[in-house]
Amino acid sequence: MAFVWPVRVYWEDTDAGGVVYYANYLKFMERARSEWLRAHGFEQDVLRGRDGVVFVVRRVEIDYLAPAHFNDPLEVTVELAANGRVSLDVHQVVSTGPTRLASAAVKLACVDAVRFKPVKIPEPILHALARAT
Repeated sequence: MAFVWPVRVYWEDTDAGGVVYYANYLKFMERARSEWLRAHGFEQDVLRGRDGVVFVVRRVEIDYLAPAHFNDPLEVTVELAANGRVSLDVHQVVSTGPTRLASAAVKLACVDAVRFKPVKIPEPILHALARAT
């Protein structure tokens, strides 16, 4: 089941023509992933401080399908596609109403917060995400 996070397009998100600048879709998706983890009980600063891990984006493949404009209400979804020992694959969609604006496959790596080397995803996270799928 997909997690849904609402966002509205602000002027700062757009170019001179009032169209969302392409890189800002990645920001919307990043924020939705943070809220997704929070909804499962995991604050990223706590994971870094207590568990010594952070999630970093290893790869993104994104398709831009239609433009978003100033003041559009958007929904950004996050859906776990696969998980491994040290990585999560998520599928994300940015839409307004029934119109899909962007779709992305994102690979997140769990890394040591100091050395930035891959480490095993903490079990509580894997259990919480498994219950949600």
